[in-house]
Amino acid sequence: MRKKGFTLIRTRLRQNLVSVHAFTLIELLVVITIIGILMGLLLVAYQGTRKSARDGKRKADLEQIRSGLEMCRSDQGNYPIGTNPQSGGKIGGGTINCANYLPLLPKDPLDPTYLYPYSSSDGITYTLCASLETGGTATGCIGSCGATCNWKVTNP
Repeated sequence: MRKKGFTLIRTRLRQNLVSVHAFTLIELLVVITIIGILMGLLLVAYQGTRKSARDGKRKADLEQIRSGLEMCRSDQGNYPIGTNPQSGGKIGGGTINCANYLPLLPKDPLDPTYLYPYSSSDGITYTLCASLETGGTATGCIGSCGATCNWKVTNP
């Protein structure tokens, strides 16, 4: 009797073990494919966000340079004259030196050796340009901003 009860328990355990369900290969492939598609979509969205962030940094850099140039003009009377008057990463030289207001010029986020073009022919007006990754339009940009100069800051 004891042996019969033990056999019955063993049979039920086997049935329980056999009835355990597992994932099939097709189910696993479907889940992996869905995860891959979602990761691809997230990567594309992330790249767009990074481009926008770099463009925001470029715009902020040009505003920082503009602010320094305005402070320089209020003290010196004029803006520095020339096209990219850069000496060791500083705007200045000649009779008007803005090195105190712009000790180091900001650089492009993608190319740390690239400085934004600056131009002033009369000391009264100036132009700063940048090349944005997400587009934009600007006419009258000077110098080479990379692919295209499509963002411009001028004095008011």
